Amino acid sequence: MEVTTQTVGLPQLNKPAPAFDAITTHGRKTLEDYKGKWLILFSHPADFTPVCTTEFIGFQERKDQFDAMNCELLGLSIDSHHSHNAWTLNIKEKFGVEIQFPIIADLDMKVAMSYGMIHEAAADTSAVRATFIIDPEGILRAMVYYPMSNGRQIDEFVRLLKAMQTSDSNACATPENWREGEKVIVPPPATIDEARARLESNEYECTDFYFCKKSL
Repeated sequence: MEVTTQTVGLPQLNKPAPAFDAITTHGRKTLEDYKGKWLILFSHPADFTPVCTTEFIGFQERKDQFDAMNCELLGLSIDSHHSHNAWTLNIKEKFGVEIQFPIIADLDMKVAMSYGMIHEAAADTSAVRATFIIDPEGILRAMVYYPMSNGRQIDEFVRLLKAMQTSDSNACATPENWREGEKVIVPPPATIDEARARLESNEYECTDFYFCKKSL
């Protein structure tokens, strides 16, 4: 069977994120620089393109929310840092938004290839719209891919990060479209006795023994 670049070395959830050492608009950055913080690493097809511009504005407008969750932002495309610098200055001039997070200049595609951002069927010389959430220990916790033609919904990454942090802190799961302050899902019971006890408990809101919620 022929092995393509899409199937070699792709990152996997709950395993260490691929290391990188790259030039950015804020100087050289490595994955190790972000240890102790959450990191959202996201790629875009090219500078000076309209959809990518809206996404960068969207990430910047929510930067304070990410900062409050101990999360850094890091962009990437197969463009030079000169192009990145010119584009961010253009966004400031034309849209009044200053991009305050770094952007990797991945001309040799090393970072893009290690993270599986190059999809030949979409574009063989551009990174697709990929988003990776890496935890403070350098573990890859989530990854989402979007088509070239459609921009990301940045609020979903705010919501997802808050949900993952809540799950980590409280040993719970979160339901569809969970928002902070809503009830969480508790893990299914391990034994029949635990299942009976849960149904009789006032601590949980149970639809059935395997489906129980609680307030935090």
